[in-house]
Amino acid sequence: MTSAGRLIGYRRVSSADQNADRQLEDLISSGAIDFNEVFTDKASGKSTDRPKLAEALRYVRPGETLVVHSMDRLGRNLRDLDAIVEALTKGGEVQVGAEAVHCKGGARVRFVKENLTFTGDAGDWRDRLLFQMLGAIAEMEREMIRERQREGITLAKAKGVYKGGKPKLTANQTVEVARRVAAGESVASLAREFHVSRQTVYRYAAQAKNP
Repeated sequence: MTSAGRLIGYRRVSSADQNADRQLEDLISSGAIDFNEVFTDKASGKSTDRPKLAEALRYVRPGETLVVHSMDRLGRNLRDLDAIVEALTKGGEVQVGAEAVHCKGGARVRFVKENLTFTGDAGDWRDRLLFQMLGAIAEMEREMIRERQREGITLAKAKGVYKGGKPKLTANQTVEVARRVAAGESVASLAREFHVSRQTVYRYAAQAKNP
């Protein structure tokens, strides 16, 4: 089977309790799209550790289309989003976390929510302009949400009712993570297993050493 026309799906959910099937499921259930492969990450939008995205970028070949629910599922910010689309359509390396991923180029990128498809052709400059505008708006909305959260925390502290965020891991999980790090297990694999950042794993391991 040739790679031309093959459809590759990518999904990202921000925590383990979110259902990745909600992304792209309308296209799948209606039969509108028959995906050849689907890659799913469970990571927050700010996380640089997206192993399945790196795998998908290496996997996509010329003539294939990477289908994503929306732009905020693919890129952490506008610069990241633009770099990924550029690498997929034109080829080259793109940074995903600590890894430089080589893309073969010649692929398409389709965003379902925004109804945009990028091919890397010079003629899609109008879509590129809209892409930049939508990405900038999405960044602005995320920053406004963060600002409202900061304001809410400040107000709650002033009222003496702010209790801080919940621990990322239970006490038992904290002990287990620290023990397994000390035993030589990979920090990256533990972070994926417990759905936390590598920094969190390092912090719990350090706390166990220096209680």
